[in-house]
Amino acid sequence: MRAMRSGQGTNSLQIRQYNQRLVLRWLRRLGEASKADLARAADLTSTAVGQIVDELDALGLVETVGKRHRGQRGQPATILRLNRAGAYGIGVRLDRSRIETALVDLGGHLLAQYTHDIDLPSPAATLEIVQRDVEQLLAFCTPEMRERITGIGIGRPYNLGSWLQQLDLVEVPSLREWDDADFAGDLARATGLATVEENDGAAAAIAELFHGLGHEADNFLYLFIGPCIGGGLAMGGDYLRGETGNAADVAVMPVGPSRLPSAPQGPETNILLTRASLNALIRHLRHCGARVTGLGDLAAAMNAHPRAVEEWMDDCVDALVGPLLSMRALLDISLVALDSDLDRVWIDRLIVRLEKALAAGVAEARTPPLVRAGHFGPYAGALGAASLPLFVHLSPRTGILTGEATVGVKGGSEHVFA
Repeated sequence: MRAMRSGQGTNSLQIRQYNQRLVLRWLRRLGEASKADLARAADLTSTAVGQIVDELDALGLVETVGKRHRGQRGQPATILRLNRAGAYGIGVRLDRSRIETALVDLGGHLLAQYTHDIDLPSPAATLEIVQRDVEQLLAFCTPEMRERITGIGIGRPYNLGSWLQQLDLVEVPSLREWDDADFAGDLARATGLATVEENDGAAAAIAELFHGLGHEADNFLYLFIGPCIGGGLAMGGDYLRGETGNAADVAVMPVGPSRLPSAPQGPETNILLTRASLNALIRHLRHCGARVTGLGDLAAAMNAHPRAVEEWMDDCVDALVGPLLSMRALLDISLVALDSDLDRVWIDRLIVRLEKALAAGVAEARTPPLVRAGHFGPYAGALGAASLPLFVHLSPRTGILTGEATVGVKGGSEHVFA
């Protein structure tokens, strides 16, 4: 991603905002850098970078950490880094069986979090819970921190009332209410903070793009194996939404039937979420005699029934190979980030099997994608939701140049980064 200059169909304000965020992005990638380092990385002049750094310093987004001496001549270079206290985001992750609310700083550090392991209630009842949690997070913040909150990000599955049979979930009438609810708008009105909403897979992918693998790669497919399976797609250092916000909706990709005796039967079950998900693992563990009610006791059940886990892993890998090779061919994406609510040791084992299967199944004269473990595990969803407003306001998205960088942001008052 390179700098923008005048004469490319944009105005000077848009170009300045874009280049400010481009410098921030390179500083995030480099960790610490001089102005000369940033100028080379962003393909900007030293004069332009000097002005941008002064502007970012005035906004409190960068800080000086020392001097770098090279040789005996010239002035030492000032070394800069992101000021992690320069901006904050609040995140709300909603799932069919969990509500999480979290506070994150610009460096991606999780500062405070509230979790409720409950069946997701109606939108109105959920709003009461989340509003109370947000108030507690705001009380945790100093006045200076509150002034630097960029907004509230919401990550939740779309179509919450769908695929209940495939996920072995009972019909919950309140889930259908979510299809027509404007939860983001209601939360903005209740808190006075701007909100932005994405599906939970995309939100977790943004956490990886903004704070994790995105420090070294611009293009990757992100997968998160939770109770369901979600995904997101990073392209050119930005994330791809698609027309309805469902780009990389891997959960509903068609797959062959499972060979597990525990698997649901019927053609409507032959989609990825019925095989590559923790609900599928829990279903198979129960079939093999384990007493497991949900994520809370899943680790103990896995340790007690290793053969059942191995069987699920084989079936999960078999289901993933086709969709991943298809995306490799269609999008020319060579990197996949795989994360999960599972402990890292299980994900590492799954990746070993998956890379072996991808290598065996790839077409002649083509290479399989490299699979890397995600950085955030069970925290990816909440961190991703909290990163949404930070990403919208402080990342060099191409939408800045077309006036569409904040599409989907609702309510709230202007802040220092708007």
